[in-house]
Amino acid sequence: MYPRVSHYDELGEGGVRRVRAPLGIEAFGANVFVYSPGEDGRRHYHDAQDELYFVHAGTPQIEIDGEVHQLRPGSLAHVPASTVRQMRNRGDETAVVLVIGAKDGYVGRDGRLPDGVEAPGR
Repeated sequence: MYPRVSHYDELGEGGVRRVRAPLGIEAFGANVFVYSPGEDGRRHYHDAQDELYFVHAGTPQIEIDGEVHQLRPGSLAHVPASTVRQMRNRGDETAVVLVIGAKDGYVGRDGRLPDGVEAPGR
């Protein structure tokens, strides 16, 4: 049985921490990228998979189709599959970025309350 809860430090060492298999994820891809100061990620694009980037720590940059965007903790960036992108860490501290990849669109609102649980008053 896979653990369903973890910390990226528990998922290995180095620049890429695989998330999907250790947490038993099947519906989308997920990795944590740890960039040392001055480190560049690969310049790449995908055939089918869009990616969502979430900055957990540090101040990396993302270049999307030639345009550089400065990021900070809490920043989000969506990049369509065929768009060229590259992460860079020009900051003085380690940057930690969660990347989630998927294809084929949004499922829609399908959340349900279990039997006996009432919706909170909002």
